Amino acid sequence: MIQLSNRLLSMEESATLAMSRISRELTAQGKDIISLSLGEPDFFTPQFIKDAAVEAMNQNFTKYTPVSGYDDLRESISDKFKRDNQLNYTKDQIVVSTGAKQSIANVVMSCINAGDEVIIPAPYWVSYIEIVKLAEGIPVIVQAEIETNFKITAAQLEKAITPKTKMMIFSTPCNPTGSVYTKEELKGLADVIVKYPNLVVISDEIYEHINFIGKHESLAQFPEVYDQVVTINGVSKAWAMTGWRLGYIGASKLIADACNKMQGQFTSGTCSITQKASIAAMKADPSVLKEMVTAFHGRRDLILKALNEMPGVITNVPDGAFYVFPDISSFFGKSNGDFKVNNADDLCVYLLSDAMVALVTGAAFGNEKCIRISYATSEEILTKAMNRVKASLAKLK
Repeated sequence: MIQLSNRLLSMEESATLAMSRISRELTAQGKDIISLSLGEPDFFTPQFIKDAAVEAMNQNFTKYTPVSGYDDLRESISDKFKRDNQLNYTKDQIVVSTGAKQSIANVVMSCINAGDEVIIPAPYWVSYIEIVKLAEGIPVIVQAEIETNFKITAAQLEKAITPKTKMMIFSTPCNPTGSVYTKEELKGLADVIVKYPNLVVISDEIYEHINFIGKHESLAQFPEVYDQVVTINGVSKAWAMTGWRLGYIGASKLIADACNKMQGQFTSGTCSITQKASIAAMKADPSVLKEMVTAFHGRRDLILKALNEMPGVITNVPDGAFYVFPDISSFFGKSNGDFKVNNADDLCVYLLSDAMVALVTGAAFGNEKCIRISYATSEEILTKAMNRVKASLAKLK
C-alpha cells in the first residue's frame, strides 16, 4: 500500500482555498453562494500590462528564463524599491519567483533548520505556519488582539525571542486583519531586532499599495536592520495579477543567492510572459491605482457600517488590504434549531448553510474568536451578503 510522507500528512489544507473550493462546489449544484473567502481583487489586470504581455509574445520571449528573473525586470524592481520604499536593493539582491508564496518559502527553506524557532505574530496569513512546519521549524505564536488593532508591540517581540529563535514572519498591511504598522511601530520592532544579529525577518508587503492612511512604511528602511530584513512583494494584489503568478524579494546578497539556489532545484525561473508584463507594472506610477484603492476604501466603510449594526459583532478599523476581521465570539454557545455554534468554524459553516455566504474562520489565521471577510467584490454584492449575514445571526438564540 502506498504511504504518503509525514511532512504532507502533518500539513493543513489552506483554509481560504478550502472554503473557495466548497463555494465552487455548492455553486455548481445551483446554490446562490456569495463567496467572501478569497483574497483576489475583482478588478481586471490593467490594459497596459496586458499589452506588454502581448508584445513579449510577439517578440518571442517564450524560452526558459534565468532562475532569479530577467535582468531588466530585476532592474525595474530595484528602481521601484527606490521610488516607493526608499530601499536600495541592487538587481543581484532581488529574486523573482512564481508568486510571493514561493518567495516566502524560498527564504524559510534557505534559512531554517530542524528545531529553529520562528516568531509569527497572530493573526497571520494561513501559509506561514505550514511553510515553517515544512522546513521543520517551530512556529512561536505571538498573539495580538483587536484592542491593539491586531499589531504586536516591541515588548511582545522581545519576550518571545529565545536562543533558538532564527526568524520572524509578519505582514503589513496584514492579511487577514488589514492592520498597517506605522513608522514608529516598525522602529520599535527594529530596536529589538538589531539586538539579535542572527534573527532574519520576513516583511511581507504584498498589500503595500492598498493603504488608506498614506505612505507605506517598510521595515528595511532602518539601516541598522537592513541586512536582517527580507522584503517580500509581488504583482498579485495591487495590480490585479493573481493568475500571472509573480512575487519577488529584496534581501542581503547572502539570502538572495541562497534563494536563487533553492529555486533552481524546484521551479527555475517564472513565466517569461509574466516577467515582461510585470516590468510595465514596476515602471508605472502607483497613482494609477488610485481609483482601485478608493473603491476598496469605500467597500471597507460599507462592510464596517453593516457589521456595526449587527448586535454582538465587534470590529476595529483596518487601515489597508481588503479584509475585515471581526470578533464574533458573542455568538458562541447560541443555536438556531438543532445547529449550535461552538466556535468560529461552526459559525462559518452555519453562515454558509443558512445565509449562503462563504467566510473563513479566524482559527485558520491564529485567532479563534474572529472570522475573515474579504471585500474584494462589488458594493452591490457586499450589501447583499451583509444583509444575509445579519438575518442569519439574528436567528441565533
